[in-house]
Amino acid sequence: MRALKYLFVSSILLGLSSFDIPKTEEVKWLTFEEAIALHENNPKKLLIDLYTDWCGWCKVMDRNTYGKNEIAKYINENFYAVKFNAEQKESVEFRGHTFNFVSQGRRGVHELAAALTRNQLSYPTTVFMDEDLRIIQPIAGYLKPEQMEPILLYIGGSHYTTTEWEEFKKNNKTSL
Repeated sequence: MRALKYLFVSSILLGLSSFDIPKTEEVKWLTFEEAIALHENNPKKLLIDLYTDWCGWCKVMDRNTYGKNEIAKYINENFYAVKFNAEQKESVEFRGHTFNFVSQGRRGVHELAAALTRNQLSYPTTVFMDEDLRIIQPIAGYLKPEQMEPILLYIGGSHYTTTEWEEFKKNNKTSL
């Protein structure tokens, strides 16, 4: 009887394993340095998520926006995704310049975060850079998935080079 029960449970588990369970896509986050190194051999746009450890909306955006399968998949295919703590203490070398942490008040800020946001620090901020590592646009604040999707399509598809944002939004209702 015990052998029969074992055989029955085993056959059910084996049958279940043949079903295709949808894979959850996650953003493949890199450090800034890792993204730059990959970019040297295979240029792609960068999406930089500027955050701080204390930022509640940063955590919500990680979960609700970057945690959405379609968004994560599109980011992984079209960008090098960088997770950058705007209060990190480690220096970063970029384009012959060393960016450092600057202590201010209770916390401080990393010079690279300030440069990427054009000194308009807010968390979270999503910064987009083109294939030549020039800033396309920093976008301050929490972005819901339905806000992030058209932005990703606009920048990921290089529409920003030929089409104004308002025109793109009006004429493109496609989602990921």
